Amino acid sequence: VQLQASGGGLVQAGGSLRLSCAASGRTVSLNTMGWFRQAPGKEREFVAALGWSGGHTWYADSVKGRFAISRDKALNTMYLQMNSLKPEDTAIYYCAADTYWQGTPVLGDYWGQGTQVTVSS
Repeated sequence: VQLQASGGGLVQAGGSLRLSCAASGRTVSLNTMGWFRQAPGKEREFVAALGWSGGHTWYADSVKGRFAISRDKALNTMYLQMNSLKPEDTAIYYCAADTYWQGTPVLGDYWGQGTQVTVSS
């Protein structure tokens, strides 16, 4: 499976962006997809995930109520709608996937390249 992330950019605080992650290859093997982010000098942080079949979602507390994860199964594409963006959301965002359920989203089987999100104050 190959994952291609896109949609990052520069936005002012309070603004919105939508990230996309297109999956190709053996997409029938996908179980869970989601997003991590990593800011300069900080550790990687889980952002959100969803079950590819059932659509159940998980969110980090830091983004609950502001971000929404969704998918279009026909297009094999996952989205992250980010609203009310804050400067602390600035990071490289990576999409990732699991091929089997491990009791919690691990997102360790496949990784896409990152897309930069910069939120100015």
